[in-house]
Amino acid sequence: MAQTWNARLAELGISLPPVVAPVGSYTPALRVGDLVYTSGQLPVVDGELALRGKVSDGAEGIVTPEQAQAAAQQCALNALAAVDAVVGVDAIVRIVKVVGFVASAPGFTGQPGVLNGASNFLGEIFGDAGVHARSAVGVAELPLGAPVEVELIVQVR
Repeated sequence: MAQTWNARLAELGISLPPVVAPVGSYTPALRVGDLVYTSGQLPVVDGELALRGKVSDGAEGIVTPEQAQAAAQQCALNALAAVDAVVGVDAIVRIVKVVGFVASAPGFTGQPGVLNGASNFLGEIFGDAGVHARSAVGVAELPLGAPVEVELIVQVR
């Protein structure tokens, strides 16, 4: 790595937000050996859930796949903030796994496309170190009515 991840974030104009306060009895991130596991992160911006609803293709009054992709990116950014609070982003060696949950309207099967919002974002920041394993799961409901939730497993120094 020729530069630090903090420098890469600055180059991209990305600032890490404050760590999102837990909504239950858990910690936002936990280090075990050379891995940091984040709890599921919601698309929270400035302390508020940025978007609510189920994801669908074209149903009225519902979250579009494109809106959900942007929400997944915000979730990944919030997860990076949680990692930063535990070890600092410059300690990241690679993104190991992304797990994403999409609150899906009946018949919606585009969960992988929604999670590309998180995966592509991490790839933009970390390049080859951002290539990861992933699961994209459709669910009936998510906490607080969020359309998407993302958690990371990150290898660190």
